[in-house]
Amino acid sequence: MSTPESQVERDRQAIRTAVEAGGIGPRLRTYTRLSGPGWLQGAITLGGGSLAGSLYLGVLAGYGLMWLQPVAMVLGIIMLSAISYVTLSTGERPFDAINRQINPVLGWGWLIATMMANLVWCMPQFALGTAAVQQNLMPQVFGEEAMSDVTAKAIIIAVLFAGCLFVVWFYDSGNRGIRLFEGMLKLMVAVVVLSFFGVVVQMSISGDGLPWGRILAGFIPDLSMLTEPSSEFAAVLAASAAPGFWSNEIVTQQQKVMITAAATAVGINMTFLLPYSMLRRGWDREFRGLAMFDLSLGLFLPFFLATSCVVIAAASQFHATPAPGFVQAEGATESAVAPAKNLVSGYTKLLDKRLKHELGAADFDKLQDTDLEFQRASLSVADRQLAAMLVNRDAFNLAAALESLTGRVMSHYVFGIGVLGMAISSIIILMLINGFALSEMVGMPNSRTAQRLGAALAALTGASGPFLWSGDAKVWLAVPTSMFGMVLLPIAYFTFLMMMNSDKLLGEHAPRGPARVAWNLLMGLASVMAAFGSFWSIRSSPYPWVGGSCLGAFVVLAVCFHFQKRTPATP
Repeated sequence: MSTPESQVERDRQAIRTAVEAGGIGPRLRTYTRLSGPGWLQGAITLGGGSLAGSLYLGVLAGYGLMWLQPVAMVLGIIMLSAISYVTLSTGERPFDAINRQINPVLGWGWLIATMMANLVWCMPQFALGTAAVQQNLMPQVFGEEAMSDVTAKAIIIAVLFAGCLFVVWFYDSGNRGIRLFEGMLKLMVAVVVLSFFGVVVQMSISGDGLPWGRILAGFIPDLSMLTEPSSEFAAVLAASAAPGFWSNEIVTQQQKVMITAAATAVGINMTFLLPYSMLRRGWDREFRGLAMFDLSLGLFLPFFLATSCVVIAAASQFHATPAPGFVQAEGATESAVAPAKNLVSGYTKLLDKRLKHELGAADFDKLQDTDLEFQRASLSVADRQLAAMLVNRDAFNLAAALESLTGRVMSHYVFGIGVLGMAISSIIILMLINGFALSEMVGMPNSRTAQRLGAALAALTGASGPFLWSGDAKVWLAVPTSMFGMVLLPIAYFTFLMMMNSDKLLGEHAPRGPARVAWNLLMGLASVMAAFGSFWSIRSSPYPWVGGSCLGAFVVLAVCFHFQKRTPATP
């Protein structure tokens, strides 16, 4: 149901009044009051993928990659601004416009890729939400000692499913429901940001504080970590018997996490949400300035604050620091503390990978359990330290590490609320996007039934996540998911670039002169970077030829249709 005309006209008149008043103050106040779709973008981007990217950027790179997520977000906002400009200038639904004016292969590719991303991305969000409740917020109720893991997960999933479906229902209940829905999302985003921000403030005033000089220096772009380990690993690498093996392991993980961080800044499904949420509000070409401001306020600022705070917290506690309990202190007969249960299998896998590298796969597979334990213990201290440094931590491990510095309430409960808020807000928006996508797929764009069915489908798929994706580090599950999303992202970016240059689609609103050059330079840069990320995601996957062949076939099909469409019919 579209926004009532009276409300749209009131908003339009408010914008005109602010513009006529002159100065930036009245316009900012009006834009802030009318903002909405940008906060939906902020709610989805602050999810498990962003948490995983931020956490592991801190673990692997320290403060050295503070710049990565803000830069990726700026490039994403350029593309989101472009699709909002096209949508608000034409008033057309993008899927329909792409199919008619650009290329139906690109249109259907965009829609199908969006739905695939929704269904896959929803899984780690449910896994993250259940982990936050079980590990941080209510371990005494839902922890291993209180009830079986399956029962606990089932209860938490049922509550998340029902609560998120209830909130999404508001969005389909008319204009008042849309504003109530957006208000809830603004509150959730604020809770996430304030939770992580509060933790960093507490860290700054506790103990020796934080090295703000190094943190600020980390905002200067540096691409060296695509090919080199962080310099903090240098000393322990030099002491290892296999520095080449460990260097390769660190760089591989760094590449995956860099791709994850970039992919989760703006995902392909976010590009589908924005235009439809603006059209649902009744916005048109007079709202283009508000749309760009909305992205800055509701998307960039919360994302920048929350992700930067998680990187800072993770780097301060984990970077080039062995997880406690795995490597005994020099001269001690045993480790002073027991290792975290969820890290044991990951640590052991890293040691086994190191042994397989040294012995060869055939000899490694012949080892009996007792021999294997002996071989692990025989590895050098540096090897075991590196394994303990690189083991995949979880949000729970970060909260536990912060406890002595910030106190239990701040580290577990405030931090846990932030993690749960990330999961819930992302689930809600993924459901909403899937509703829009399914209604377009079945040719019923204004059908509430189709939209609610699509939303429920995403939630049902996501609810299986905590059971299907049962790794010890729940946050790490978002890394392969995000790499999958990065493979698909160029589909949207290059499509938007073609739309912005289509005089047939935009008509009199097509950018001209310097504006057109500026749009093409900025969008071209974002598209090339997305293609680069897609290439690295495919290259880093277990089956690169499969991913590369599928993407290549899609490109060939799109190009063939593009030229066939322009071939004049034979008389």
